Amino acid sequence: MTVTQTRPEQRGRAAGRRFAGRSLNEIGLIVAIVVLYIVLGSTAAGFLSLDNQLGILRDAATVGIAAWGVTLVIIAGEIDISIGPAVAFSSVLMAKGAAEWGLGIGPAILLTLVAGAAWGALAGWLRARFDVPSFIATLGVWSALGGLGLYLTDALPVVLPESGLMDVLGGSILGVPTPAVVMVVLFFAFAYLARYTGYGRSVYAVGGNAPAARMAGINLARVRVLLFATTGVLSAITGVLLAARLGSGNGGAASGLEFDVIAAVVIGGTALAGGRGSMLGTLFGVVFITVISNGLVLLGVDSFLQNVVRGVIIVVAVLVNVVITKRARATRET
Repeated sequence: MTVTQTRPEQRGRAAGRRFAGRSLNEIGLIVAIVVLYIVLGSTAAGFLSLDNQLGILRDAATVGIAAWGVTLVIIAGEIDISIGPAVAFSSVLMAKGAAEWGLGIGPAILLTLVAGAAWGALAGWLRARFDVPSFIATLGVWSALGGLGLYLTDALPVVLPESGLMDVLGGSILGVPTPAVVMVVLFFAFAYLARYTGYGRSVYAVGGNAPAARMAGINLARVRVLLFATTGVLSAITGVLLAARLGSGNGGAASGLEFDVIAAVVIGGTALAGGRGSMLGTLFGVVFITVISNGLVLLGVDSFLQNVVRGVIIVVAVLVNVVITKRARATRET
């Protein structure tokens, strides 16, 4: 009798400690961002200017839009490393369709989004049907799309035709960069999806314990295919916005973007082992990564050293994530 009375209390305390851990991670990121703003505002000329802050928002959107989908992928215990080439190829497909294939802007955008869903679903199907590790499946997509983007363009930009829609997508809405507006809208949509829908709960269940999720009646194959199809669509959206911003499609664009996206998700507190993470944490991770990148440029740090700094940040973030994951696991066992 005593045991049945204490178990709810133990579960409540464990849930409280897990919530506190997530909150601590998010609070820590807020503090880190504030410190970055103080340091860069006093050392990097022009960092606090309005134009630079709008530029940060625009750059954050390039990372953030894809990061919402990758957050769900990692929560489910998977990984997607195809983001960079997928974004670049999407910009090429968009530009080719509009400028050379005679589709026009609207149909070219639709083609790009459908294609994004298709190559994402293919990676998910390989994972679900043949149990190919998601790292390998998306590595194949990474290689194929990267090669196709450069092959179709001979590594040269494909200029977009004049279009009012492209001007809006590459410009701003009420003074705010359009990609940032899209990023915020998608953030709220994915935050709701992850927290309040059956699909979102299924993603957490699959990442926490896939065999148990299968026994509970969750269709693992469907969840995995939808996850990677979603990241494909988000990559396509990012590619369209990037093409609008640059005025062209470029097969060499977005190089290394996948690493910034994964770093933002991990820094945001999403467990690489799956089962834990939040969109809010990823949002702070996106801001953190973007501010650091912007600050390094303004400080005149060599581009090669910038990669070193980002690499160190990723490693440190993974180490912190591992420590937090182990503590959360120990909490669940008590």
